[in-house]
Amino acid sequence: MTVSFTTDRMLHFGDCDISGTAYYPSYLNLLNGVNEEFWSVIGFPWHEIIWKERWGTPTVHLSCDFSKPSFFGDKLTFELTVTKVGRSSMTVEHTVLCGEEKRWTSRQVLAASHLDEHNIHAVARRRPRQAAVVPAGRFRRIGRGPLAARSVGSDLRRFLRDQP
Repeated sequence: MTVSFTTDRMLHFGDCDISGTAYYPSYLNLLNGVNEEFWSVIGFPWHEIIWKERWGTPTVHLSCDFSKPSFFGDKLTFELTVTKVGRSSMTVEHTVLCGEEKRWTSRQVLAASHLDEHNIHAVARRRPRQAAVVPAGRFRRIGRGPLAARSVGSDLRRFLRDQP
């Protein structure tokens, strides 16, 4: 099952070099904003998971292919497609278009990370919209029933399954 999240971004003057061509580090900053918007839409707003729940979603792998240049003033459409969901990570593919023309693509792996310990953890969900971080090895010992923890991967799979 694949579900795409789509959003638009304008390519501003500060995103470009002196010739008006998109500067690739700015592309990655735009991509980060798209990821943040996606997580918020699926119920994990970064301002809550980072400050209150103390976990984040750092990029552990990123590859990009730039097909054609973009220019100051272009309206870019970012299509984020979740292609794999694991217990503590997910893989997304991004396609960036200007109108119907593909400008660049990327493949990104995001991992759930405990911000105070700076290591990868499974993210347990005890109640809707209230997450807690637990070590991946202790995941099966949490219990059964409606309050049993499950990974963020389970929540993402459920979210993706319920999309039209």
